[in-house]
Parts: sequence; structure tokens; C-alpha cells
Amino acid sequence: MAFDNLDFKLRIDDAPNIGFLNETPQYLDTITGEHDFNGERVISGILGNTLNGNHFKVTISRLWVNIKNGSLCKYILGDNFQTLGRGETQKAIEKLSDTLHLPIDKATVSRLHVAQNLMMKNPVQVYFNHLGEWQNGNRKSTRAPTMVNGILETLYYHQSNSILVFYDKLKEQRAKGQPIPKLYQNRYIISYEQRYERRLPKAFNVERVTAVMLYSEKFYIDLLDRWHDNYFNINKINDVTINFEDMKGKKDLYNMGILALVERVGGELNLINQIKEAQRSGKLDKMKQALTSACREKVGITTKNECILELDKEVKRAVKFYR
Repeated sequence: MAFDNLDFKLRIDDAPNIGFLNETPQYLDTITGEHDFNGERVISGILGNTLNGNHFKVTISRLWVNIKNGSLCKYILGDNFQTLGRGETQKAIEKLSDTLHLPIDKATVSRLHVAQNLMMKNPVQVYFNHLGEWQNGNRKSTRAPTMVNGILETLYYHQSNSILVFYDKLKEQRAKGQPIPKLYQNRYIISYEQRYERRLPKAFNVERVTAVMLYSEKFYIDLLDRWHDNYFNINKINDVTINFEDMKGKKDLYNMGILALVERVGGELNLINQIKEAQRSGKLDKMKQALTSACREKVGITTKNECILELDKEVKRAVKFYR
């Protein structure tokens, strides 16, 4: 598990004895500009190496220091294929603090991505085909052309305070023109992220999220559990079988009929999309409910797809390793 993209904001109230404008710019690797913001002088710069993407953008005013648009994992380890445990996260925050001569542990976190790269046996798209609707949010798939290697497909699940994201890590890396570590070359890698990008205090029911919380045991375990539980709340699209011996009555036969229809139209998601189009008339709410119920049916009617069994196992393993 790793903290990938993170944004920090350190206010003068949290470091009252430091003159941000006078002291902090000298510790940046590059100064990129200076401008006026709401009557305040602001200096912009870079911390880290822009050539390999291992950097943060930093803006400094008299009242605050913003550290954003960077990966904590890349900053401390050189790439974001590897993972950060609590101990490594603490070392990364301490490195930021030592480099900038600032108490970054007191900074407010305004963006937080929790990610894990999962090494799989099959091409990433195979797994996407078996990830259905999410009971807590909306599913959306996007396909964007990349500079190399064709199309990068990303699967999003949106809810009010976070987004679940699945994508092909190697395609993303190639699209950015960044190197792939030798261990991961010629592999199939799914990156599964949970992104918190706004209203973090509300998402975690705290007054504010600070950098020191990222390596506190309670907060870290809570993030792991959320990442794990949200994955298992996604409806998995299973393989349909006909097993009359395990059918217990008319309900199972009814569900079997729906599942046969699902398979005929090309899968649960295709049928759901057709129903959504027809729902504009307001007459098909019960049909969608019946479809969702049938697609959640497992015993006797469906067998779990081997790819989903593999993905389930990798998600469980990731959480177990970092507990």
C-alpha cells in the first residue's frame, strides 16, 4: 500500500517562528516564478527531479507553503510501483521536513491517493470485464489514446467523498514516458486506487487531516480497511452456469432467466446501460432492481470467475501484508 499523490498546506499558525518567504525558497531545487495572489507575494518552485517525475510543485507566501502535484512514493523511493508502509511513510514526511526545514508533520493534507499495484496473470482488460456496479457509487469507464501502445482504459467508481480507480499501470507509465522497473516489465499490473480529493475532514470525520496522521496506526488501518471494503462492495460479474440440482425453488429459476438474458445481451453492464436509457420514461425501476438482485445471486446459479478469484486474493493479500 502506498500514498501516491498528496497535497500539503502548512500555515503560519503551525510554524509561527519561520519566515516562509525569506527562508523556504532557498531549499527548493528550482524557482519557477513569482507573482501576486490576493495582494500577497507568492514564489513558485520545484522540489525534486522533474526529469523522472519525482518532484513536488511548491508555492510560498507569507502565510503558507503549498506542496502539491507530487507522489510521496516517487519522492522517497524513486517510483510509485513500490509501496510504502507506515514506517516508510514517516521517513518520507521526515525527509520533506528536513529538506525544506519545515514541520511538514503539522501540515494539512488536502488531497490523498491510496494505491496498490497488483501483479496479475492476465491482461488488465480481462478483469475490468468482471467488475460491475458499485453499491455505493456510479461506475464509469473512459478510454483515452496514449502516446504509445494504443488506448489507456480507466475504470472509475464515484461516490460523494472519494473515487475508486482501476487502470493498467504499465500503459499509464508508458504514456507518461516514464521508465518501468525491471521487476514489472512484461507483466500485467492493475493499479487500484482510492482517491480523496476534496472535503477530507468530512470523509474521515475529523477536524482536519494532517501529515502526522498518515503514519498513525489508527488512521492507516482505517485507510486500508476502506480500500479493501470498497473493492468487495463492487458487484462482480460471475460466470453463468445451469445447476438444477442446487436450485431451491421458483426464485432461483427466475434469477436464472434474468442471468441468461444478461449473457445474451453481452453482460450485466450492457444490459444496465440499455435499462438506463429506457429509464428516462420512469417505468423500468423495478426491472433494474430485479437485474441487480439476480446478478448478486451466487449459490447454484453462478460460479465465481477465476479472474475475480485471483483479484480478490490479491486485494486481501495487500491488506494482510500491511496490517
